[in-house]
Amino acid sequence: MTDPRKVAEGWQRLGTVLSSAGRPAPSEDGVFVNMPATRGSTVLFPTLDAMNRKGHQRYDHTSGYGAMGSPIQHELEKVIATVEGGTDCQLVGSGLAACTLPLLAFLGAGDHCLFSDNVYGPTRRFAETMLKRFGVEISYFPPMADRATLASFMRPNTKVVFAESPGSHTFEVQDVPMLADVAHEHGARLFLDNTWGFGIFAPFRHGVDVSIQALTKYPAGHSDVIAGAVTVAEAQSWHLLRDAAIQTGQVCGPDECWLTLRGLRTMGVRLAQQARSALLIAQWLKDQPQVMRVLHPALPDCPGHALWQRDFSGAGCLFGVVLKPGYTQQAMETMIESLHHFGIGASWGGYESLVLPSTGSIARSFPAPVGQGPGLRLQIGLENTDDLIADLKQALANLPDAA
Repeated sequence: MTDPRKVAEGWQRLGTVLSSAGRPAPSEDGVFVNMPATRGSTVLFPTLDAMNRKGHQRYDHTSGYGAMGSPIQHELEKVIATVEGGTDCQLVGSGLAACTLPLLAFLGAGDHCLFSDNVYGPTRRFAETMLKRFGVEISYFPPMADRATLASFMRPNTKVVFAESPGSHTFEVQDVPMLADVAHEHGARLFLDNTWGFGIFAPFRHGVDVSIQALTKYPAGHSDVIAGAVTVAEAQSWHLLRDAAIQTGQVCGPDECWLTLRGLRTMGVRLAQQARSALLIAQWLKDQPQVMRVLHPALPDCPGHALWQRDFSGAGCLFGVVLKPGYTQQAMETMIESLHHFGIGASWGGYESLVLPSTGSIARSFPAPVGQGPGLRLQIGLENTDDLIADLKQALANLPDAA
């Protein structure tokens, strides 16, 4: 059984960098601890030459116009790049924008993009609609594919392999270094939606070329920000990504950046507590008679658990639960609505606990390894762990007898 301390270790190690990165240096005049949000569109220059020089510096995280980003956006980009271990980061207006921007930047008509079959639903919809309309070929591979199987899905025109680990709703942990090897052997880049693993999975050490984040989740942490980030491993990718961001008008507002930078200061301690609680609750749920399976990467029977042990320094606060097949979808929904400490709502990674049904929301081309019972997804917040377990206990007790 995984020790709850193991899932918190990586978060605890982040404390120093999260407290100090992106803060102004002390000066003789004094500075505020938190950088102020700079709101503006027009930037004034003393001469035309100065303005023209700034316009040619689009890759250095400065702005000649508000649509190129604000000072606090550029500071937050540096912090995200530091945590991810990349060279440069582009902030965008949402997590979905972070998924779609690099696809637009690195793909063109006639290219092929190979997606893991467990990707975020809106990413899949974007691929099936807009990318196909732009002439990009789309296909999917089983998330737990081995090297030979993955290679069989590659095509001569494959330019991007897009993975998500753990997967949306089904929580398979993928062999990212192997994915990177196969992608690179075939001349493709590996993109990773690393939202669950932000701070506890180092994407670029494992061969990833582009790492994608929904800053809405862990970094902002208070369910009051919509923002995303795309981080890259090298300068050539940065230039392509930055040009695409400017050409599509992608920017993140200064208030969202300010809130996210403030949220990052406490992310380590928040997620250490939430990760411990989530694992304790997952272990408790695993022993309940109404539950068939708990999909938490730190549990030994979760798909890819050994890969989680090998590659991650901790665990997140989101996981799945599959009830036994005898329970109906309606019974599960009634159970969900009887919970007192779990809000019913989308998103995750904030300070509050949430629940959503997952059955019916998973679009797959290959069978998902989650079992046949109705499923739900739990986000564990900062509430007292015993209170959350008591709440789940009374809700499960209200389930009617299985058919």
